[in-house]
Amino acid sequence: MLELAILGLLKEQELHGYELKKRLTDALGAFSSVSFGSLYPALARLEAAGAVRAVTVEPAEPVLPAPVVPMTGSIAGEAAAFRARRSTARPARPSRTRKVYALTERGSQLFEELLEADSTSVDDDRAFNLKLAFCRYLPPERRLGLFEQRRALLVERLARARTNHRSRKERMDLYTQSLVDHGTETTEADISWLDRLIALERKGGQPS
Repeated sequence: MLELAILGLLKEQELHGYELKKRLTDALGAFSSVSFGSLYPALARLEAAGAVRAVTVEPAEPVLPAPVVPMTGSIAGEAAAFRARRSTARPARPSRTRKVYALTERGSQLFEELLEADSTSVDDDRAFNLKLAFCRYLPPERRLGLFEQRRALLVERLARARTNHRSRKERMDLYTQSLVDHGTETTEADISWLDRLIALERKGGQPS
């Protein structure tokens, strides 16, 4: 899933490691705990596979503004002021190079393969949410299939939960009952949400 997320974000724009980690954290809740220790090995694997290329970028050196030196009215004073301005207009600190990662043609192909791959992604909430985040890159029939598979799974999950609930209801305390009810309501809400997405796909529309 991490490779799919990286490729999807790089498909949108080139990013360096810190920006990529921040996007994974901010945009994809499923990867909120991703660390540099897992990100950079994944980038190295993708680079070795020819899916990602890294370019070293030299950032512009920050320059401190020259201080405002009052006019002295004398040649010696003006010369001293000029030397002061020159001596302070230097980089604040040595700048560091950084790698910017970009998607290659092979990376675009791999991204499409991972996104369209038939797998158990609809059974895994995190994997489904990740695929949904990049759903705009899927052809309409694959998006519809993904939503319908997910809906069928949730309907089965809901039926199983209701059956278990009936058999255990008498042994549940108030708090356990409340937790089960919350799970049931959440699944029902997800099914209704998928129904709306499926209806939009069948009409050829896009969610607003």
